[in-house]
Amino acid sequence: MVNISALNSSMSQWHHPLWYQYEACAEAPHWFILYFGVKVLNLVAGLPMNTLVIWKILKKKSEGSTSDIFIFNLSVLDACFGLMTPVDMVNRLYFNDPGIWYSQRFAYGLKDTTPLFLTCICLDRYVAVVHPILFTGIRDTRIRVAISAFIWGLILAYSLTKCILGILSVNEVFSGIILSAFFIMVFCNLSIIWVLRKSVAGKEVINPVKKKAFKMVTIVLGIIVVNYLPPVALLPFASTYSFVTLHCKVLLGVFSIMDLSCTLEPLLYISKMDKSTLCPCLHSPSKKPISITV
Repeated sequence: MVNISALNSSMSQWHHPLWYQYEACAEAPHWFILYFGVKVLNLVAGLPMNTLVIWKILKKKSEGSTSDIFIFNLSVLDACFGLMTPVDMVNRLYFNDPGIWYSQRFAYGLKDTTPLFLTCICLDRYVAVVHPILFTGIRDTRIRVAISAFIWGLILAYSLTKCILGILSVNEVFSGIILSAFFIMVFCNLSIIWVLRKSVAGKEVINPVKKKAFKMVTIVLGIIVVNYLPPVALLPFASTYSFVTLHCKVLLGVFSIMDLSCTLEPLLYISKMDKSTLCPCLHSPSKKPISITV
């Protein structure tokens, strides 16, 4: 393993330009451009969209979707991570202050655990479609609030551990979270596909509630595969990479893909909103919006 204190000392003595952090990375600056480019995107696009999602859920007059509680918490996590972008960039490029690095590791701990709420969204849709009778008995919002509180306890414990003990202390836990979320998503997706196939047998129209749930689970599965599977596939082999390959290419690549979910996740929710709720001028007085609750 690389001596972290030696790296920090080397970084503090060398004044690097904007596009790379380590002197050895001068040969591959484009990966740092990608990394910081995604961070800027999350700040200018992801943060406003997450704020919009939080505001729309809080302002909802109707009951809305039962998954909105999990979506709300997911947006809070992504917004908190986006707010750390200026601090992260300035500290990485100029100060390298150990105290700020603690807060950065805590923020990355929050980001690592976002699949927990994605999994809750998927499971909520799964139960609604595959076990509708059970779902009717557990629609109570207080159940989802309690689940969210429990998950926040896990998230804070994970983030504090990563903050205090370092990144290596939670590597196995992180891999477990990603892999578990991935397999749960696949199970939910396949189960909903199976139910949909049975529901359309001999019918021309798919139940809109089931169709909506299927689309949500499929897109969430795509987010998991695209944003969270690469680090699980690549990071276990970190010890086999050279310093330049690991710190200047692999880590920057996988973290850039992970960080991109801060923009993709709220974009998914906004794309499913009724257009009249985003712009009142699009609302037609002769038609009432149809609300589908899952």
